Amino acid sequence: MTIGKFHVKLAPLLSETYGIEPERIAVIRDPIDHARSWYKYRSPERMGVGNPASHGGISFDEFVMDAISPSPSKAAGIGSQASFLSLTPGIVPIHHLFAYDQSELLLAFLSARFEEPIVPGLRNVSPDVAAPISEDVAAAFRAARPDDFVLYDRVKDAGGILRDFRSE
Repeated sequence: MTIGKFHVKLAPLLSETYGIEPERIAVIRDPIDHARSWYKYRSPERMGVGNPASHGGISFDEFVMDAISPSPSKAAGIGSQASFLSLTPGIVPIHHLFAYDQSELLLAFLSARFEEPIVPGLRNVSPDVAAPISEDVAAAFRAARPDDFVLYDRVKDAGGILRDFRSE
């Protein structure tokens, strides 16, 4: 669920019905790694040859350029993490935003909250598909999705957890 849907639909329901305001926790991934994950997930190796949701075996560079095009294909329609986590650009009503590549911080947080070790299992693992990106395509991606990179960089600069970043 996007933070916008949570903020507009579920948060008021929880507040009005139960008188609670749950802490909002989310995880953000390096934007290039996020795209790479979708590339692997939508590979023919995972989805099968001929699946319309598969990218059909194009290179990762081609996939990224498709993703940032004005009308991405179904396979490259990966969305923006900043849009998913924001009400409007810069307004992120989240209490704890964790960096995906520092998952030990999220696990420690959850283990402390639930007062028991949290040990996630592996699920939804994509195949090991080569996905190098050229410097030019990485720069184009950064230029096309600046809000994703700014938000991710803020989390990394905060040590892997951006706390009480609500700015609403």
